Amino acid sequence: MKNPKSILITGASSGLGACLAQSYAAKDITLFLSGRNEERLKHIQSYCISKGAQVHIGLIDVTDETAMNEWIIACDAITPLDLVVANAGISLSFRPKTDLSTHTKQIFDINVYGVFNTIHPALNIMKDRGYGQIAIISSLAGYHGLPTAPAYSTSKVCIKAYGEALRGLYAKHGIEINVVCPGFVKSAMTATNKFPMPFLMETDQAVKILRRGLEKNQARISFPWPLSLIFGFMVRFLPEWIFDRIFRVMPKKQ
Repeated sequence: MKNPKSILITGASSGLGACLAQSYAAKDITLFLSGRNEERLKHIQSYCISKGAQVHIGLIDVTDETAMNEWIIACDAITPLDLVVANAGISLSFRPKTDLSTHTKQIFDINVYGVFNTIHPALNIMKDRGYGQIAIISSLAGYHGLPTAPAYSTSKVCIKAYGEALRGLYAKHGIEINVVCPGFVKSAMTATNKFPMPFLMETDQAVKILRRGLEKNQARISFPWPLSLIFGFMVRFLPEWIFDRIFRVMPKKQ
């Protein structure tokens, strides 16, 4: 969608979400931003207001389905939503002694069900109205399950596939759905990584690519392109036994 005027972003207190909010902030723009860190969220709010935007913030837990539904409906009542960005997500370290069940639930609650709790109310609103755009932030890790990050990569595989399916399903209702697959982008999440991150991107550069892709309604927006090309090639053409050997020895998130 070109020139959205009313934009809702989850996970907007830091990283890609915060930078995206700051990028969109301008006169005649209304932003609805959610996050769990009040101090950081208010800092982003102040910056966006200084650029002329109207900004409403909410300390909302994306895992709370009722709260998310009520908040999104309330935001749309203020100004009909043009663009909703399901950005909130987490990544946790996985070690041999980690309880897989607990670890997976923690990640899925936010990375999967948090996305569902964001996009389902928005879809209902936009379907009735006949227009709107939804961006789902997946990851290049969503191209294939990774043995070094089983729950994280699987959560991103899930929402990537879900977004791809919904794009075709809701196109007839005038809703644009885009799946975003970033590689390594500078953020609080990647700052904890103690291993080399190939093609690590500045957040501002990532946001420019993301916005350009949304304006063109690209089905999948992947960056940086060299890493996207590598992942795409390996998933499509490498035999699974080679893929497994490569990725089982990748550094684990600390």
